[in-house]
This record gives sequence, C-alpha cells and structure tokens, in this order.
Amino acid sequence: MAGGKPTVLVLASGRGERFAASGGGTHKLQALLAGKAVLQHTLDAVAASGLPWHLEDAGHPGMGDCIAAAVRATHEAAGWLILPGDLPLVQAATLRAVAHALVQHAVVVPMFKGTRGHPVGFSAACRDALLDLKGNQGAASVVHAHVAINSVAYLDVADQGIVTDIDTLDDLRRAEALLSAR
Repeated sequence: MAGGKPTVLVLASGRGERFAASGGGTHKLQALLAGKAVLQHTLDAVAASGLPWHLEDAGHPGMGDCIAAAVRATHEAAGWLILPGDLPLVQAATLRAVAHALVQHAVVVPMFKGTRGHPVGFSAACRDALLDLKGNQGAASVVHAHVAINSVAYLDVADQGIVTDIDTLDDLRRAEALLSAR
C-alpha cells in the first residue's frame, strides 16, 4: 500500500428508521450506550486506531451514495475502510489489522466466527468502482467483482464488535451487555 495509510470512512447519514420503529426515542447514532452516544463509541475506536478518518454525515439517498461521497471527499487516500457509524464495539486493533491486510489485497473483509463484518477495506485500486456507487446496495458489488478475480482476503478477527450493529433497541441492549462483559 504505497502512499500511506488507508482512511476510515465513518458512515453516519442513514435515517435510523428501524431503531425508531423499535421504540427508540432518538436517532440510533445518538442513543446512549454506557452513557455515551453510539456514534461517539465508534469515533473513539477510530481515533484510537491512529488511522486517518472522515465522518460522512450529510444526508444521502442510499448507502452507495454515502460511500461515493466519502471517497470523493478523500480521493487522495491510499485506500478506505468503510465503517458504518452504528458499530460502537468495533476495536481499534481490528481497524489496524484490516488496514495492514490492505498492503497485500485489493479488498479485505473481516470475519467473526464465520460472519462477515465491518469495516471492509478497499485499496486505491477500487477508487473508481467506489465512486460509481449509488442507491442502497453499499459496496457489495465492488467486493463481488474482486471475488471474481481472486483479490479478496477474508480476515478472521476476535472482535465481536465488527458484527454488533445497532438497528433496534434490542441491539442496543445486547451491545450494553457485551460492553459491560468486557
């Protein structure tokens, strides 16, 4: 990965409709988890990773549009780690591990006990494909294109935080229990 460290793109422009539908009285990213907003937990892990980062919190019609806007804002980056803002338990060491794996691979997908999680890492070679994203699909098409040419690494990590997103009040309670068990 010549040219430096990849940039963590923290995506925080979703509407959080499932959280509201589950009874949440605030936006899920502002919901309190152990006395601190969900998004702040995510940002604290990103800051602790030592990697450059960008918060994309402007309104966008879909996940693909949000990713494309964040890549556009950081187009000179050596690569990107795409991290939804609703993953408050992700660990800084995991972010660094995905970034390190990008030295050898075009795409890096972290796995926890066989389940894909975030952040998914993309090298600079993926820039144009990421810039072309639109709609609600996110970057799955970019991952699939690289699976086809055998340039995706699946990175096993011992970080349940990569699969612990906050979409409902039950998710928030589960995250609270995991956090207090740490």
